[in-house]
Amino acid sequence: VGSLSPASYAAIADWLVSASSANWAWVSPARIRAAFTSAPDLLDSIYRIVDTIFDHSFTSLPQNQRAYSACVQPQHICLEIDRSDIRKFRMATSNSAALQPGEVRLTIDRFALTSNNISYALSGDFLDYWGFFPAAEGWGRLPAMGYGIVSESANPDIAIGGRYFGFFPVGNEHIVLAQSSSSGFIDVAAHREKHAMAYRTFDKVPDNEGSNDNAMLIFRGLFLTSFLAEDFLHEQDFLGATQVLVTSASSKTSIALAHCLRAHSIMNVVGLTSDLNVDFVRSVGEYHEVVTYSDVASLDAAIPSVVVDMAGNPEIIAAVHTHFGVALKYSCSIGATHWEQTRHRVDIPGPKPEFFFAPSQLAKRGKEWGRAELNSRIDV
Repeated sequence: VGSLSPASYAAIADWLVSASSANWAWVSPARIRAAFTSAPDLLDSIYRIVDTIFDHSFTSLPQNQRAYSACVQPQHICLEIDRSDIRKFRMATSNSAALQPGEVRLTIDRFALTSNNISYALSGDFLDYWGFFPAAEGWGRLPAMGYGIVSESANPDIAIGGRYFGFFPVGNEHIVLAQSSSSGFIDVAAHREKHAMAYRTFDKVPDNEGSNDNAMLIFRGLFLTSFLAEDFLHEQDFLGATQVLVTSASSKTSIALAHCLRAHSIMNVVGLTSDLNVDFVRSVGEYHEVVTYSDVASLDAAIPSVVVDMAGNPEIIAAVHTHFGVALKYSCSIGATHWEQTRHRVDIPGPKPEFFFAPSQLAKRGKEWGRAELNSRIDV
């Protein structure tokens, strides 16, 4: 191999380009040339070519042309976070596992990272987010909303090439034991049985990228949480309150909640934010009032109120509880944008903050309204 002349390399590269153009339309000749010429020897070139095909073009590869596996063992790469300190992480690599009957392999096309993912990491043990995608002892694989393309299937009901929206580990691929559903498929692996259906569902989406795909990744889950939180409070008649206070008012989930509250209720919506963000929060136009954390005491303490906490900062919540006293009817905890302050121990008077778990409300409304009606209301 090492004795081949540059002319021989060029001739082989030209043959590969010609063969790919004639028979393998899914292979890019430019990628073959680049992969081939960047390798120090022929064998390494072949591996690079196959890796290039796998990385860039495999999703459209017909099943009878998957002989690549005899040449190269694909690698599974995944971000893993230290469960004892989420600032620490590693990129774990391993050989891609062979599929078992009923499984599908999805090549992850893209995913979104927002402050919501920090909440997943912080609540990884409490809400078993770390249980979604098992990892080595002490490590967790971060869930993220994304799009994946079925690149291999051992499930007769799920075809190669389909594109799906769902929760994926942050990495390059994901294997799912899939059960076909009306909207796509569901992860039915034993370790997923205890998780809410919202986290196990993969919805079929158009095969071609849409103009709103990135926005959907960033906003869909956050808006859904806000919609369901407003629906929950509305169902409880806001527990007798006439005002909703929303912390971390500059966050996307808070803005979406304010929007839902104004659209579906007559509640006075107050955004609580930092001095740095006050101008921005006022500019979005979704809050009736905007108050800085340091000015909470300026609010009328006699107004019956509910607080929805997206910040997770116990000092802020303690200040709100103390100021409103008996007028505070309910304290709802959702997010942790101030995640570095979440472990401070502070005495919080009044109603005990209760965690809002959006998938529970989603499942409830899904049963009561049906999925079509639920989606219709969300789209409005």
